[in-house]
Amino acid sequence: MDLGLKDRVYVVTGATRGLGNAAARELVADGAKVVVTGRDDRRVADAAAELGPNAVGLAVDNADPRAAERLIATARETFGALDGVLVSVGGPPPGFVADNTDEQWQSAFESVFLGAVRLARAAAAELESGGVIGFVLSGSVHEPIPGLTISNGLRPGLAGFAKSLSDELGPRGIRVVGLLPSRIDTDRVRELDGLSADPEATRAANESRIALRRYGTPEEFGRTAAFLLSPAASYLTGIMVPVDGGMRHGF
Repeated sequence: MDLGLKDRVYVVTGATRGLGNAAARELVADGAKVVVTGRDDRRVADAAAELGPNAVGLAVDNADPRAAERLIATARETFGALDGVLVSVGGPPPGFVADNTDEQWQSAFESVFLGAVRLARAAAAELESGGVIGFVLSGSVHEPIPGLTISNGLRPGLAGFAKSLSDELGPRGIRVVGLLPSRIDTDRVRELDGLSADPEATRAANESRIALRRYGTPEEFGRTAAFLLSPAASYLTGIMVPVDGGMRHGF
């Protein structure tokens, strides 16, 4: 199936590694052009180089109030258009309620929550009918994850924001979608498993709760993201799509 991605232009944040990078790879593989971002200049440059001539990198921090304007300007100046954005950021610091400081909460709010809101707002003002705004959230939107208290607090709020945004932008033909990854085999998930006394046992225990009995691959997540951002998904909006191998046991 042709997803209709050829020559469409997307901004993908947090795309130097992990889920954002996986999404950017699949978009480019299907003919799209991407602006990839991250906070580290070298990693951003390397990621863009690996993606090839249909990618350009811009080092920005999602918490920077000027980031959204710079990213949209880069898309238009480099590729002459903007068809969508995918907001992905690194996970907040792990910890239980008593572990996380006010400073950690504030920093995570600025980058994970407010940074995403700013970019979505700026994109909404620029996109035309057929445009799309995507959010990479977490399975914690539906089921809190032990030891990830900050994520549990912020991700559901962003899902609510995304749903409100979909209602507001729908009449203009602009879609809003969310992706809810769970145990995808990224550096972040391996780091979280590594916090336990026995990482291999922790992974085995997690896999036992997944219907498919394995962690997902970044490529599997990236293909789902590319489809949701593509014209092939033109009647999907206001939804949160679990990418979890059946780990969530509700409907």
